[in-house]
Amino acid sequence: MRDIRSAAASVRVTRPVPLRQAVYDTLIELIVNGTLTPGQHLVESELAEHLGVSRQPVREALQRLQTDGWVDLRPGQGAFVHSPTPEEASQLLSVRAVLETHSAHGAALYATEQDVTRLWELQEAGIAALTADDARGIVEANAALHGFITHLSRNDVLAEFIRQVDRRVRWYYMPIARPRGKDAWNEHATLINAIAEGDAERSENLMRRHTQNTTDFYCRQIAAAAAQRM
Repeated sequence: MRDIRSAAASVRVTRPVPLRQAVYDTLIELIVNGTLTPGQHLVESELAEHLGVSRQPVREALQRLQTDGWVDLRPGQGAFVHSPTPEEASQLLSVRAVLETHSAHGAALYATEQDVTRLWELQEAGIAALTADDARGIVEANAALHGFITHLSRNDVLAEFIRQVDRRVRWYYMPIARPRGKDAWNEHATLINAIAEGDAERSENLMRRHTQNTTDFYCRQIAAAAAQRM
């Protein structure tokens, strides 16, 4: 199984959460971080061995992962990591765009000088990951920056909605993290400046443009990949 043996050493599931939940969460994280790739065949016995559990919680997790859109169960063939379509990506990322434009607006209203300093620290972490060509690091830095902007909006309901889509957004972002990286982090810098200036309308517009650029880039990438497979 591709890269799962080495990755599993650091992600073996632990209690006290219910075992089926721990397996479910672990498999999602392996999908999100690219260890398990779209279209990859998932063998129950191998997953159970590498996660240090029996096959039953793996089977239960795979059923739930299918329901939640992370895995495809094909009769007579088994389980496969789901391959997102351009339509799925567009729908999810468009929802994320709506939520995060509100976050940027609120962040510009409420961010303190200390908050802006923290935004620049997160920006620097992203640039460092980009310089190191570290896709996972770029994704995590991107999530941290966007998450902090959401925190600054002081809107708990908004933050909860964004948390619900965060893992899937990180999953979609992983394959484009490096090719989109330079433009994305340049856009982040412009956005931070607008937040620092307290310009809520400009911050909202910049975030809207930023998230749309990411959506368009992702959809072009997976459409091109699909064309190559034909």
